[in-house]
Amino acid sequence: GRLLPGAAPFAALALGDCGLSEEGARLLLHGLCSNTTVKSLDLKGNNLRTVGAEALGKLLRQNKSIRSLTLEWNSLGMWEEGFSFFCQGLRANNFLQRLDLRNNQINHQGAGELAMALTQNTSLQELDLRWNNIGLLGGRALLNCLHSNKTLKRLKLAGNNVPGDILKAVEQALDHNQDREAILSEAQNQVNILSKEVLSLKDEKNKQFMDFADTIDKEKEERAWSEKMSAARVSQLQEALDEQYSIMNSLKTKLQMTEAALALSEQKVHNLGELLNAMKQEQNSVAECHFRELQQQKQEGADREGRLLHDLSAASEKNLLLKNQVDELERKCKVQQDQLFQVKQDLTNTTAELKLRAVEAEERLEMEKRKFKQSLEDMESLRVKEVDRVTQHMEASERSMHSRIQRLEAIRISLEEELSQVKAAALTERGQAEEELIKVRSQARLEEQQRLEHLEERLRLMTESRDEAQNCCLKQKEMVAEAQAKAKQLSLYADGLKRRLDELQQDLDSKEEEKVTELNKVKVELQEQIGHLEAERTAQDGLREKIAALERQLKALSSNHREALLDKEGEISLLLEKLRMKEAEISRMREEEAQRASFLQNAIMAYVQGSPLGTHSSRK
Repeated sequence: GRLLPGAAPFAALALGDCGLSEEGARLLLHGLCSNTTVKSLDLKGNNLRTVGAEALGKLLRQNKSIRSLTLEWNSLGMWEEGFSFFCQGLRANNFLQRLDLRNNQINHQGAGELAMALTQNTSLQELDLRWNNIGLLGGRALLNCLHSNKTLKRLKLAGNNVPGDILKAVEQALDHNQDREAILSEAQNQVNILSKEVLSLKDEKNKQFMDFADTIDKEKEERAWSEKMSAARVSQLQEALDEQYSIMNSLKTKLQMTEAALALSEQKVHNLGELLNAMKQEQNSVAECHFRELQQQKQEGADREGRLLHDLSAASEKNLLLKNQVDELERKCKVQQDQLFQVKQDLTNTTAELKLRAVEAEERLEMEKRKFKQSLEDMESLRVKEVDRVTQHMEASERSMHSRIQRLEAIRISLEEELSQVKAAALTERGQAEEELIKVRSQARLEEQQRLEHLEERLRLMTESRDEAQNCCLKQKEMVAEAQAKAKQLSLYADGLKRRLDELQQDLDSKEEEKVTELNKVKVELQEQIGHLEAERTAQDGLREKIAALERQLKALSSNHREALLDKEGEISLLLEKLRMKEAEISRMREEEAQRASFLQNAIMAYVQGSPLGTHSSRK
């Protein structure tokens, strides 16, 4: 069957003594040209002819996997053209390592072609040429090719009629090749070992340097992270301080607003006191007017007593009643005056107390201002936010106070209108009293009662306004107390923040000291590692010098070896020349001996023939 490319699954293919035909051998070798699995091929005893030799040459040119080829008992040397084609394929092959050509009837010409092929082949290590017809010329050709071929280690030439000196020279050349290969392999091994050591040292140093760089990077990252965290904490504390400063500023503005509100309330109380004084004066004037009217009425009554005696009884009774009513009214007026006086005293006391409290509050505020001046100055950055909220709150309170003031103004205006109305009514009543005294008296009682009721209402309204003012004052006092409490809390909080800042500053100082110590340690370690690296560098320099010395030694050895090889090659050439000369002398001496022998034989024959024995023998 046909062996397809890549179809042979065998590492070794043995087809010895199979009796392959020419076509079968050609197809087999053609299929093996592109095969990559067969490592060893055995074609012993298959009588390969010209076609087989040509196919073998093509196989050697194209196949790159066969390392061992056995061609024993194939008579390849009988076909000069086919064997030359085989030798050309061997010349182009650089993968075959072992070749067996025993009993192939190779003569000196085939040996010459093999020698030409071996001069360019660089892979063949073993060649078996036993039991062929190489002879002296073929041995010389193979010996000459060994001067250029340095890879062939074993060459078997037994049974080829090759002289012993040539066999010894071939063995010496093969020994030189083996020694050269051993020296080169040993030098290569040493170079590989040294290169591996150098690479391992380089890798180790690179790893150490990378580890050192990684540790430095990690330390830098940790340091940056700690600095970032400390900066974030400091910024947070700074923001908290700014907020506290803003709160203190807002409280300061609140205190200022409360002071302004207290001043406005004091002014309003003063205005209310003035209004009360005006009302009291009006009441006194009204009482005086009534008293004058009563006196006038008494005088008129005294004047009219004579004329109105018949009305005295009824008038006396009425006068008694009126007197009683007047006394009651006077009592009520006195009571009202006492009440007004008490109200005035209360108002003065409240104003004094408010002033004292305002003074105390101002003193406390001054104390707080002096105490928290530094903290307030530091907390000005957060003032705007709290100021906006406080301004909104104060605007609302101002709107409420304005509304209250407007209500009080409306009450005052209504009271003034009522007073004007009362005055107008009093004037009209006075005119009517002059015209109709009796009606005026009768109506005076009603008007007095109405006036008393009206005054009572007004007093009630004034007391309500006073109560509202007191409530406002109490609220203002509560706001002041709250502001003072907040200021105390803020002062405590500010003290806590200051302590926290001191602690953080101490922590930062300690961390900076630790960082400084760590940096010093890292510097010391860096210096130590740098010293180690320098020592290792010096060691590497020493190794490099040793490697250079070894390379120089190798070069010297190689140069010495080359010189020895050249000397030995010169000696071999001289010996070969001497051998040739001796062979020429031997041949000449043989020829001379042959000539001498022929001469002696001729002489002996002539002597025998010319002697009497010869004649006697001839006669017989």
